[in-house]
Amino acid sequence: MSIQYEPVNTQSAALQIAEQIQQSITDGTLKANDKLPTEEELARQFNVSRPTIREALKRLAAKSLIRSRRGPTGGTFVNRPSQEDMVGTMTTAVGLMIGMGEFDLSDIAETRHELELVCARLASERRNDDELNRMKAEITIQKDESLSDEDFCASDVRYHRALVDATHNPVLKFQMFTVIEALQPVENLVIYRFRQREKIVRHHEKILSAITAQDQEKAKDAINEQMAYLRERFAQAQDWRSQKDNET
Repeated sequence: MSIQYEPVNTQSAALQIAEQIQQSITDGTLKANDKLPTEEELARQFNVSRPTIREALKRLAAKSLIRSRRGPTGGTFVNRPSQEDMVGTMTTAVGLMIGMGEFDLSDIAETRHELELVCARLASERRNDDELNRMKAEITIQKDESLSDEDFCASDVRYHRALVDATHNPVLKFQMFTVIEALQPVENLVIYRFRQREKIVRHHEKILSAITAQDQEKAKDAINEQMAYLRERFAQAQDWRSQKDNET
């Protein structure tokens, strides 16, 4: 496939080249498994050096947009990123923003609360036995008093992933996996010393019971109850952290 690219300025050339190729992928000009021109051909088209092209391709590979293959039939090909790849990229980005202080706990709690209400409603309509059994299995794990804090948090994440899976909405699942994989562990890390496990388990049991009965209102009430409890723990954690900061 022959594609004509526009010349670029020497400043940030690799970034501009990567953006042009990415645009060709997103607008469908380049499709999954299409082979890109060689580095030499791209360098000639863009009128830049091969190291600049190499840097542009690295940027695209970091986004899982292209892949390389060696051998006689090798080259650089347009990738078809899996949902796991894209979620991983988003989770990493969200994690960095949390680390830089772009999101605070109240924003995280509000986002999770609103999205989980939608999940509870849809899951009540669409859940199947597999998802209900997965949620039930995690509750059983969480009742083990010998479970470490780390393993309890991991089970908490798996429980909510099963809840999201029960919506059978791929777009919502994609959005929620970012919340679950990036934001929920941060919540757990902050409040684990202030929460009571038995209360979390009780909330999980109420949510599961309502979804099993396909009772949307009770499911929403259970989500509201859990998030109210978690918000109280966030406030408690923030007060504790402020006191620690003042002491130092």
